[in-house]
Order: sequence, then structure tokens, then C-alpha cells
Amino acid sequence: MHYYCRLSIRKKKNDLFFDSVSEKLFADIPESTSAIAKVFLNIEQFDIGQSYVTAKVVNKYGDKVGLNIQGGRPGIELQESLFRLQGKQIPKHAFVLTRIKDGGKLLVRKLPVVGIKDWLLIYEDTLFLLAVKDRYDEIEFRVV
Repeated sequence: MHYYCRLSIRKKKNDLFFDSVSEKLFADIPESTSAIAKVFLNIEQFDIGQSYVTAKVVNKYGDKVGLNIQGGRPGIELQESLFRLQGKQIPKHAFVLTRIKDGGKLLVRKLPVVGIKDWLLIYEDTLFLLAVKDRYDEIEFRVV
């Protein structure tokens, strides 16, 4: 009977995450207080290009900021004012979290910060493919 209880618990835990990568990374997500920056974006609509998706989001100052997601080698280029990075050293990594619309499973990715741009640029295959299919509309970043 103990064996079945463990299977039941394991199944419930697996139902929380989109994939095994998300499940492994979940424990590594920094608390809000220890992150350099925490940003939460609500995305109204993705515009689909040939090999990318874009969206316009409004930061807390009322400025429109461009978001671009494309496939490729994982990485992220942060938008300076959105993450309040003026005068700070470039962070090493950003955790990206989103909930998938159908089922509410959590997708987690840890991306190396490869630079700073005038817009937010994410290189990650799964986030790109899910955006094309409009499977999420909120995204959270914790930068460390």
C-alpha cells in the first residue's frame, strides 16, 4: 500500500509541471527578496512573424516595451528600464516562469543573460512554440 501512496504523490507532483526541466529547475528559483529584479508581464496578444513572436507590454511607468521570443540557443537579452539595471552589473541568469493556459502546468526555464537591449529578447524553443500557439499570457522573470 505504501508503494501506491508514493505513486499517487509522484503523479500529483508531475501534474504541476509542464516538463521534467521545469520540475528540476523549480527548486532553484530564487526567492523574490534575493533576486536582483522581479518582473511580471501580462501579454495581451502575440504577433507572429516568420521565426519569432512579438508583443507590446506596458511597464509600470506607462512606457511601451517590446518583447520578442524566438527559438535558438537559450538566452535572454534584458530591457534596461524594465529590469531597472541602469548602472548595475549585468546579471548572470534569469528564471522565466509561466503557467500554461490549458491545465495550469508551470513552465520554468533558466536562461543566461547574454546582453541588454532596447527591448526584451528571449531565445528559447519551448517558450517560442507555446507563444505561437497562444498557450500562455503571463510571464514572470526573476533575475539573479
